[in-house]
Amino acid sequence: MKMPQLIILLLTILLHAAAGFPTDRRGRDKHASWDDVNVVAHGLLQLGQGLKEHVDKTKAQMRDVSATLKALNGTVVELERRQQEQDEALRAKAKEVEERERLAAGLAEEVKGKVEEVKKETRDIHSRMDRLEEVLTESTLDSNNSDHAGVPFIQRLVAAQNRRIDQLVEKIQQQQDKLEKQSLHLQALQSKVALKRVKSHRRRDEETALRGEAEHIPNQTDLATDCHDLFVRGQRASGVYTIQPENSKPFNVLCEMTSDGGWTIIQKRHDGSLNFNQLWESYKKGFGNLNDEFWLGLENIHSVSRQGQYILQVELSDESGQQQEARFQFHLDGEEMKFALHLEQDSSSGVQEKAMTTGASGLPFSTADRDNDLAADVNCAELLSGGWWFSSCGESNLNGKYPRRPSELRSQKSRRQAMFWTTTEGQRNSLKTTLLKIAPASIKQ
Repeated sequence: MKMPQLIILLLTILLHAAAGFPTDRRGRDKHASWDDVNVVAHGLLQLGQGLKEHVDKTKAQMRDVSATLKALNGTVVELERRQQEQDEALRAKAKEVEERERLAAGLAEEVKGKVEEVKKETRDIHSRMDRLEEVLTESTLDSNNSDHAGVPFIQRLVAAQNRRIDQLVEKIQQQQDKLEKQSLHLQALQSKVALKRVKSHRRRDEETALRGEAEHIPNQTDLATDCHDLFVRGQRASGVYTIQPENSKPFNVLCEMTSDGGWTIIQKRHDGSLNFNQLWESYKKGFGNLNDEFWLGLENIHSVSRQGQYILQVELSDESGQQQEARFQFHLDGEEMKFALHLEQDSSSGVQEKAMTTGASGLPFSTADRDNDLAADVNCAELLSGGWWFSSCGESNLNGKYPRRPSELRSQKSRRQAMFWTTTEGQRNSLKTTLLKIAPASIKQ
């Protein structure tokens, strides 16, 4: 309840109370007037209570307003402090800028003075040179008393020499340019030669797939077709030669010259220095060193054998030193027929023989990555190691692992993977050396 309303209510109560107390009122109305007084007193108590509540509320509001004003005063003081700091910073920057401008102006004046001094010194030097030239000219004319120009003549001579020097320098520069061009041209030619040499070596390696150079190379325009052809032409020394079978590219071979003729070696093993556990492409191209252990390559063997009727001679020795020989009528198909091997026993040799393969003639060549054997449930090349004409993992594998030490043959797997040959008596011998060589069938006549 607002203050004006309380005052009006109080006045109304007081007027009502005054009217209830007339001077001539009788005693019977006196009791009623006390009720009015009680009403007035009660109203006054309510009015006082309301005034107290209003005062308390006003005090609380005043405290809030005071706290707010105090906070605002603190904010204003902080803003004033920050403004003062910014003003001081701006004054410091302005002073720094002013100092820099003053220094720049001083430097500019100093540079300007230096430039003027340099200009003055330059003018003095030119003036001195002009006076010196006049003095020299006059003295030369007076001393010589002739028609030549004196110092101007010397100056012309010096100028001519300078021009000559400039011409020589220009010629030297031209010569240097030419030399640089020649050097670049030579480097380009050397690069081309090196590239052609690398390509030539790579092509030779791809064609022969064998290391070692021929010891005896006949006329390149008329190469022999095999080692026996070299024998017929008069060669009697065994060694590495270059041959070129019909419709084939030249390649190197190891020839063994005997009293009967020349044999072309297609496989040689004697110390286990070469790993024969190779894949199809290696057996196809050939690998090894003709002066050591090697495999000539199925393509090269095929190119020789297709020229006519050939015989294959197998020469073996075991760890005890016992030697064996076998000879077969021999023919090898091309890659389209999986390099199938065709053998027939040759009884004319009179030595103990056993076919290199089991089953019908014409078995294809097999490697670990080309399973062409007759065994349906196993890859003989993986089981026995190396590449060979396997039937059902049969009775020979001259390209198996080479046993370096007897301890390596103790396990069943090692014995199975070692190179071996089965005799006619059924004895399976572990081998130490192998030699496979071919020659035309006419060599035995």
